[in-house]
Amino acid sequence: MQTQISNLLKKYTKQKEILLETPSNPNLGDYAFPCFQLAKVEKKNPAEIAADLAEKIPLIKGIEKIQATGPYLNFFVDKNIQSELILSSILKPKKQRKKAKKVVIESPGPNTNKPLHIGHLRNMVLGISIKNLQEAAGNKAISVDIINDRGIHIAKSVLAYQLYGNNKPPNKKPDHFIGDFYVLFAKKSAENSQLEEEAHKLVQKYEAKDKPTLAIFKKMNSWAIKGMNQTYKRVGMKIQKTYLESQHYEKGKEIVLNGLKRKVFQKNKDGNIMVNLGELGEKVLLRADGTSIYITQDIYIAIKRHEDFHMDKMIYIVGSEQIHHFKVLFKILELLGHKYSRNYLHLSYGMVYLPEGKMKSREGKVIDADSLLDEMHSLAEKELKKRYKKLSKKELEKRAEIIAQSAVKFFLLKYDSLKDFTFMPEKSISFEGDTGPYIQYTYARASSILRKVRNFKPAFNFTEDIEHQLINHLSKFREIVDEAAEKYKPHLIAHYSLNLAHLFNEFYHKYQVLTAEKTIKESRLTLVKATQKTLKSSLEILGIKPLERM
Repeated sequence: MQTQISNLLKKYTKQKEILLETPSNPNLGDYAFPCFQLAKVEKKNPAEIAADLAEKIPLIKGIEKIQATGPYLNFFVDKNIQSELILSSILKPKKQRKKAKKVVIESPGPNTNKPLHIGHLRNMVLGISIKNLQEAAGNKAISVDIINDRGIHIAKSVLAYQLYGNNKPPNKKPDHFIGDFYVLFAKKSAENSQLEEEAHKLVQKYEAKDKPTLAIFKKMNSWAIKGMNQTYKRVGMKIQKTYLESQHYEKGKEIVLNGLKRKVFQKNKDGNIMVNLGELGEKVLLRADGTSIYITQDIYIAIKRHEDFHMDKMIYIVGSEQIHHFKVLFKILELLGHKYSRNYLHLSYGMVYLPEGKMKSREGKVIDADSLLDEMHSLAEKELKKRYKKLSKKELEKRAEIIAQSAVKFFLLKYDSLKDFTFMPEKSISFEGDTGPYIQYTYARASSILRKVRNFKPAFNFTEDIEHQLINHLSKFREIVDEAAEKYKPHLIAHYSLNLAHLFNEFYHKYQVLTAEKTIKESRLTLVKATQKTLKSSLEILGIKPLERM
C-alpha cells in the first residue's frame, strides 16, 4: 500500500521523491505525508497544500479516507485489503529484480596453534549470517578463510611438540592435541626464558626453508586444520576458498621489497622495512632479519583476492582489537595504488566473556568451541527429556544438537557485533525468553497448527488488534532484511524474529484458530502460515535450523 500511496503523491505533487511517515497516533491514519517540502515550491502554507491535496487525490482500492491535519496529509488504509497484500506477498513472493553485487566475506581466520574457541564461534556465526543476509538481499556472497599456519605462535606449539611430544600422533581431536602443546610452551617458557629465543630461531629456519622444520610444521598444521574443519562442519561453516599464510607470505615480502624500491616504504635505524602513515603511526612490514609478520601476507592476500573475485565488497570479520591493523592495511593498499581497497571493510566484533571471566589461550583458561557446543548439547538433552518422555535416542540426539546450536548462535547474534557481552549457557538454552530455542519453539507451534489442517483457502478477514499488529510486523520483514544486509547487522534479524515470536504467542494464547468459524479460521490459518514462513526465513538467515517439532 505504501508504494501505491507514493505513486499517487508523485502524480499529484510532481515530486520525484516522496517521504512518508508513520503517525505515532493511530487516529491520524496509517501513513502521513508532510507538506513542508512543497511549501517552498508552491509558495503556500503547508496546511493549505495538505487541504488542497485532500480534495484533489481520489480514493483508490485499499484507501478508506484521505484527510488533511495541519501540514500533514493523512491516509487511512482499508486494513483487510492491506492485510491481503501483505500476506499474499509473503505466501507467494515475487522475485527481486536488482543488480546483484558480489560480496566476499573472510571468516573465521584461525591460527593452527590451538583449537577454535568461543570468540571464533562468534566470528563464524557472524560470517554465516552475513553471507545469508547478502544472499537474502539478492547479492552473491562468497565465504573465504585465511589460516595462519606459520609465524611465532605456531612455532611455539611446534617447538613444544619437538621437545616434549616424543613424536606421538594425536590421541584426541587433533586441534586440541596441538593446543595442549601451545599451553605447555607457555608453562615451560615461564621457567626457561631461552625457549622464546628458540621459537624465534625456528621461525627463521622455517623461512630459510630448512626441510625438517618445514616437514614438522606441515604435519602439525595438517592435524590442526583437520580438527578445525570438523568444527566448521558441525557449525555449518562452508568455505569456498581457503588461503594459507604459508603459501602467500613470500609474495607479501616481494611487494614490501618492491615498495621499498619505489620509496613507498623505508628502512628504519634497526634495519626493519616500515611505512610512516602519519596519524596511524609507523608500521613495520618486514623485520630486519628478513622474517615477515601478519601484515606482510595480508597485503598480498588482499591483492590476490581482488584478482580472484573482482568483488564489489570485501568484508573482514576480525575482532575489535585489530581495528588499527586494518586501518593500516587499507591505507598501505591505497599507497600502493590499489583504489579498490576503498571497498574493503573491517567488520569488527567485541569480546565474548564467560561467567568465569576473560579467556587466556596461553594459560589454557579458555572455553573451546567444541566443549561449549558439547555442554550446550547436554543441556538441550536434559530439557528435551523433561518435556518428551518417549523420544527415540536418535531423535533426541538430532533435536538436542539443533537446539544447542540455536541457543549458541542466537545468543552470539542478538548483540550488535561491536558489543562485548558475557555468554550465559543456562540462560541461552531456555525455551522461554529472548533465546533461539524460544523462536524455534514458536515456529514448531505454528507448524503444529498447520499439520492439523490438510488444505485451506487463504482468507483475509481480520478484526482483532493483535492480528493487525502481527500483520504489520510481518510487513516489515523485507525492509529489515535489506537494512541488516546493507549495514552488516544480523542482530536486527534476531530482534525482529523475537518480536515476531512474542506477537504470535500473544495471538495464539488469546484466540482460537482451528475451532473458529470458517472464514475466521481460514484467515487465522493464513496468518499462522505467513508467520511460520517468516520465522523460518529469519532462523535460516541466522544459520539456525527450524524444527517442525521441539
